[in-house]
Amino acid sequence: MVQFQMDTMPISKFKATCLAALERVRKTGRPLRVTRFGKPIADIVPPAPAPVSKSWLGAMRGTGQIVGDIRAPSSELVDWTTPE
Repeated sequence: MVQFQMDTMPISKFKATCLAALERVRKTGRPLRVTRFGKPIADIVPPAPAPVSKSWLGAMRGTGQIVGDIRAPSSELVDWTTPE
């Protein structure tokens, strides 16, 4: 796992630039520590990566139902010769 050095910001500056600071954490992935009188009060970390969805292959597995004889012809044999 890659560890980043954490940025620090006083709470007064964080309050004034909250949205920009949150967007910077999201874009860069670098955590931010908010301090009050030099003591940490909050750590802001980037969100966890979105879960990878399953592949579409096999997504319908187990949803079908076999009805009848699957080895029998699907229709009666037809004479395909053309009339003369």
